[in-house]
Amino acid sequence: MSNTVDLTQRLAGKVAVITGGASGIGLASARRMHAEGATIVIGDLDPEAGARVADELDGLFVPVDVADGDQVDALFDTAAERYGSVDIAFNNAGISPPEDDLIEVTGIDAWQRVQDVNLTSVYHSCKAALRHMTPAGRGSIINTASFVAVLGSATSQISYTASKGGVLAMSRELGVQYARQGIRVNALCPGPVNTPLLEELFAKDPERAARRLIHVPVGRFAEPEELAASVAFLASDDASFITASTFLVDGGISSAYVTPL
Repeated sequence: MSNTVDLTQRLAGKVAVITGGASGIGLASARRMHAEGATIVIGDLDPEAGARVADELDGLFVPVDVADGDQVDALFDTAAERYGSVDIAFNNAGISPPEDDLIEVTGIDAWQRVQDVNLTSVYHSCKAALRHMTPAGRGSIINTASFVAVLGSATSQISYTASKGGVLAMSRELGVQYARQGIRVNALCPGPVNTPLLEELFAKDPERAARRLIHVPVGRFAEPEELAASVAFLASDDASFITASTFLVDGGISSAYVTPL
């Protein structure tokens, strides 16, 4: 009898709930986790894209505004009712609107909207996921923070940066608090990724894009699939001793003084 582990099926039998699952890192991660055997539940604001992705992955789509706690509860409850458990929560939805800029030009409404969607949503999502994971005594929660949670950026999106710092701190605390209950909580900290969010930002401001790129030792932005591989790892039992971590997938940005010539 062979002891070989089938790494392509690390997530077989697991149910994964993904917010912001219809595009970008969320979409790539949904595809990757499905390929590794997980049942996928997509929560997204975009009904057409969400339904399309759920259809592609033989999963379920639940429309959700992640800033609304009742809708987030409904997302996780629906997943548990339909499939019997919530084993993985990838709390990934986020926004970076142009109104969120340097502090002196960012109004309180823009600030609050970004906090609601990027930080309060993760509070709602963690609370909802834990309600199902705690009785089961197992689960993996992955919250999308950012490399700007550990570094200051001179090209500021002040509320975005603050929200991601909050996600990182909250993830760390939850990871510590639930460690003895079989639940792992990690903060995924991506560097800049080629997603619609980033492309949109850079189309508006090529100079800002160029300034960011020079700080990446690898010399390019990440592809969503590269983040998805990390998400699948953190979701799996291969990461069984990893919790409360600042999981940087940033091409070396946070370790660089200058980039190589």
